[in-house]
Amino acid sequence: MNDARVPIATPSALALTPLLLFLLLFFGAGLYFTAQGEAMGFYHLRAPVAILPALALGAWLAWRRGIRPVETLLQGMGHSNVMLMVLVFLLAGAFATVTKAIGAVDAVVALGLGALPPALILPGLFVVAAFVSLSIGTSMGTIAAVVPISIGLADAAGLDKALVLGAVVGGAMFGDNLSIISDTTIAATRSQGCRMNEKFRENFKIALPAALVTIVLLAVLGDAAPVDAPEAASAWLVLPYLVVLVLALLGLDVVLVLGLGLVVAGVFGYVLADGYDVISFASDIYAGFESMVEITLLSILIGGLAALIKANGGLDWLAATIAKFARGHTGRRAGEISIAALAAGGDALTANNTVAILVGGDLARDIAQRHGVTPRRAASVLDIFSCVVQGVLPYGAQILLAGSLAGLSPLLIAGKVWYCWLLALVAIGFMLWPTRASRLAAAAPKGAGGA
Repeated sequence: MNDARVPIATPSALALTPLLLFLLLFFGAGLYFTAQGEAMGFYHLRAPVAILPALALGAWLAWRRGIRPVETLLQGMGHSNVMLMVLVFLLAGAFATVTKAIGAVDAVVALGLGALPPALILPGLFVVAAFVSLSIGTSMGTIAAVVPISIGLADAAGLDKALVLGAVVGGAMFGDNLSIISDTTIAATRSQGCRMNEKFRENFKIALPAALVTIVLLAVLGDAAPVDAPEAASAWLVLPYLVVLVLALLGLDVVLVLGLGLVVAGVFGYVLADGYDVISFASDIYAGFESMVEITLLSILIGGLAALIKANGGLDWLAATIAKFARGHTGRRAGEISIAALAAGGDALTANNTVAILVGGDLARDIAQRHGVTPRRAASVLDIFSCVVQGVLPYGAQILLAGSLAGLSPLLIAGKVWYCWLLALVAIGFMLWPTRASRLAAAAPKGAGGA
């Protein structure tokens, strides 16, 4: 069955039309439903359905070239990287659902807010949202947990509600970008072939300055407010999050990290949460699996689409086009800017940062290899710029959810997600700043031979 000789496809722009069709359907449907007044217009036509016509077109193009379309599709869908990504998605969904069910999210929020002086309510909300998102790996879950509390605080203290929500959304995107159980981190590291802890360290160098400046701005420009912390659950419920963070930073395999974190969460829930038993634990695990069905299906189908596009010569054409465009500007800087543009543009079109990474991951890896960008740096840039755009998109799920919970226009919130704007500026600065190697090369005498 494996003796089929697949023709080597010549570079072809036509091979990219299936991807363009997918984006056109997904983005076009989102615009249409948004124009009809739907609050979540970009989530009416689900991505796993929108991609089906693109798969059909890709298969037809492969057949025309003499390539076996079904075999190519299945090889892409069943690739080991795709299957590992699926397993991690499922475990991450189970961990997030179990920890929320046992009250761990409430414990984190209550402990964080209870320790805040009134003058630090806005930076405190940012920090709490950042830690929750870093722990549970989902910006949407963080917004759903923290926004209701933040709205109450904003109303009671007369704070600018848009600024309050901007602080929460910014903190949520901080964790979404950095968390080792975030689907964006999983997709970025797997597509670029680097370890989670490598990407975290690279990413943290860029995210930390943006977060610190955000905290300072929120403390200086925000108003003081009296804080009544919600009733706290047991502080021990925070431990599953800490276990996952520590094990991940130690470099353990992500599947093992999530598996151990899930077991620890179940044990603490059984001991500390009223009425939480083995049946509840099992039900929550399955509910977590169900919460990841869409991204799991999309990951598998994206793997198949990428294989068809690659077999048809689409990635070769795009890589050749980028190389031609960057002629005279080759090197790390040009490669990182290209990856950033790929991630930002993909997210603007799909309104989904994970989709943007899945769609552009293979091409980003190719760009990185051609321009001398390390895998960890490529994964970091890819993740950062997809999250930057996602965090300020008025039609993105994060801002739409926050706006709907607060009864506020998404456009008002988008401009006040200061962290995402600052993250973009810091990341661009890092890309433009010469590396030590480039500085040494520039300082070397002209004509000096290399060793």
